[in-house]
Amino acid sequence: MNVSAQAKYLRISARKLRLNADLIRGIRVVEAENLLAATPKKGSIMVAEALKSAVANAENNHNLRKSGLRVAEIRVDEGPTTKRFRPRSKGMAHPILHRMSHLTVVLTDQAKLTKKPNRLVAKPIKPSKPKIAPAQKAQAKSTEGESK
Repeated sequence: MNVSAQAKYLRISARKLRLNADLIRGIRVVEAENLLAATPKKGSIMVAEALKSAVANAENNHNLRKSGLRVAEIRVDEGPTTKRFRPRSKGMAHPILHRMSHLTVVLTDQAKLTKKPNRLVAKPIKPSKPKIAPAQKAQAKSTEGESK
């Protein structure tokens, strides 16, 4: 079952908020809360509040347990931009853009999640031995015998 919560008109740009949203995409709610608590960014507080709201919706409206929930989707969209102007030299005006964003958090039961999280995992590279053809092995042995 999918449970969602939205936080609209957040006074932070979507680009900055996506840094925090990408941290918790696809992981369990308990781990996500701990991760956001340890992240020293303004957006992590906003993401944590939206996550807490989605968990409350799941517990109160759908009788789901917090320990069984996982972040299925987290989306950050651009909101409206308020435009202000600052006076500059020679009578010019310089625009100031106050960007806003909308945050949507979707939680799901852990058992029903089928997709793997969208995370980049570095795989260790195994050193490979150079392959030598059997004809080259025989030639190498014959040259060793002649040199002795």
